[in-house]
Amino acid sequence: MQSSDREERLLRYLGLAARARRVIAGSALICTALQRRASGKTPLVVLSAADASENTKKRICDRTAYYGVPHLALSVDAAMLANAIGKRDGAVAAVGVTEPQLARAITDLYQENGKKA
Repeated sequence: MQSSDREERLLRYLGLAARARRVIAGSALICTALQRRASGKTPLVVLSAADASENTKKRICDRTAYYGVPHLALSVDAAMLANAIGKRDGAVAAVGVTEPQLARAITDLYQENGKKA
């Protein structure tokens, strides 16, 4: 499977999670949710955009590593990531998925081509 096909499927999974209201958009909200560890509201996988700032990337990487949550760096930009979850205006640097089955499907799809989460 080509990288673009894989990421298109990832974005479709994100769309499903967004329609189910099982996503957290934005690095600040993701970090807060990781700290609180509330049942059903904690990200099980976090995806970040390629054009996120270095500070945002470091913050997300540090928090996901500390709390043991998979972090997937995508090659899509923040506007495309926002569009995938239904936010038409603006950009989203990071998205967390709280739905267990979709998070597992996203992680499995990402690892299909030998990339590590």
